Amino acid sequence: MTDLGFIHRFVPATQEGLPPLLLLHGTGGDENDLLPIGQQVAPGAALLSPRGKVLEHGMPRFFRRLAEGVFDLDDLKMRTQELAGFIAAARAAYGLTAPVALGFSNGANIAASLLLTQPGVLSGAALIRAMLPFEPADLPDLNDTPVLLLSGAADPMVPAASHARLAAVLGEAGAAVTHTVVPAGHGLTHQDLALTAQWLETLT
Repeated sequence: MTDLGFIHRFVPATQEGLPPLLLLHGTGGDENDLLPIGQQVAPGAALLSPRGKVLEHGMPRFFRRLAEGVFDLDDLKMRTQELAGFIAAARAAYGLTAPVALGFSNGANIAASLLLTQPGVLSGAALIRAMLPFEPADLPDLNDTPVLLLSGAADPMVPAASHARLAAVLGEAGAAVTHTVVPAGHGLTHQDLALTAQWLETLT
């Protein structure tokens, strides 16, 4: 679908009482990328999956970067606000409560930006292979917002100091952070999905 400002897919819930999932793909993914994963980790939940609007060598992303690990912070700010607007429009169009983000890599980073700049837009977030997208000048009040952070012990793209800093900043902002370092690189693993499914069960 192309309305609401983003090309996206929406899968209605088939089970009541589950928070909707906002699926945010990594670089080179699209609105179809994480749908099977969403269905696996949260069977029956509504799924909202937008496609990032930025192209990097033809690959969709949610915001620009200047180099690997170096983000265009002006673009990140604008794209985060734009995504927050999409979430509000989708909630109205589809009758959704505030979603839990499930983001991978670039998608996890913009979900972290949403948490830090748009508190209340997300009811929680599972951030897989995320780094701190920027150092916030002021901390939001995340008021026990549940956050799962899954980092790779051998991730060549996210240094240990960066994911540790993200966990610390979210915790300082009041989020209920669960940070697990898995024996993996940057890619998704079966352990990531199992841990995400277990964590999502604690939210219902």
